[in-house]
Amino acid sequence: MGTKLTALAISRRKRSLGADPLVMLTAYDAPSARMADEAGADLILVGDSVAMVVLGHDDTMSVTVDEMAHHAAAVARTRPRAMVVADMPWMSYHVSAADTVTNAATLVRAGAQGVKLEGGSERVPMIEAIISAEVPVMGHLGLTPQSMLAQGGYRVQGRNSEAALGLVADAKALAHAGCFAIVLEGIPAAVGQMVTDAVDVPTIGIGAGGDCDGQVLVIHDVLGLETRMLPRFVRRYASMHADGVDALARFAADVRGGAFPNAAECYEMDPDEVIALGLYGHQG
Repeated sequence: MGTKLTALAISRRKRSLGADPLVMLTAYDAPSARMADEAGADLILVGDSVAMVVLGHDDTMSVTVDEMAHHAAAVARTRPRAMVVADMPWMSYHVSAADTVTNAATLVRAGAQGVKLEGGSERVPMIEAIISAEVPVMGHLGLTPQSMLAQGGYRVQGRNSEAALGLVADAKALAHAGCFAIVLEGIPAAVGQMVTDAVDVPTIGIGAGGDCDGQVLVIHDVLGLETRMLPRFVRRYASMHADGVDALARFAADVRGGAFPNAAECYEMDPDEVIALGLYGHQG
């Protein structure tokens, strides 16, 4: 299985230093966590995207700390080699430093080895408070879904030089504050490279180009379980929704046609007991 990955080990994984690119996948329950870990992921993110792909919400802003802890615990119980990082949901770190640390502690007690939060230099005080409580923090810049109302929806960020330089400055601030890695989402590839080159901690891209130190995708997107949206940055490696619907439809057809269950899929009684019950002819 290999050595358990930690924030310290991840923080050293810069491609510019010869490290292999980091692989991060989201997972929200034990089966998906086992799949991600067996596939060789370095990090498993219990993302607030659980709100949309698992819980049926329209955005990520509806999920709570307790719900995130519930899913983080399910992932952590699989004891993966990958490092488990849990998203801090909306309004869990937009509060006092004390409440922010308490919310981060809830996720760690559930099994997370670190937390991720969105935002730039304005989040530094909260990042420092969490790190002072000995909890590793991953940053998240660019398209930040929890800021969709302020950003005017899910829009690519950093398209002009001023915004790009702002992202570089924010990344430096997060790294200086102690973040062990930074997710870059929904920014031009050239800006992803600029930010990656500007910081000593690894960047993990999602729609941020191929020059980041790693990549992350939602497991439901990779497997084709989520079919309602297909962002440009998603590559589907399977069609599990379609395959699953086909399998379930064949099950339904077998039930309705009397082909399921067959004799091999049923339990039997001793023939004498069948006769004693007056059920002769009802077995086999």
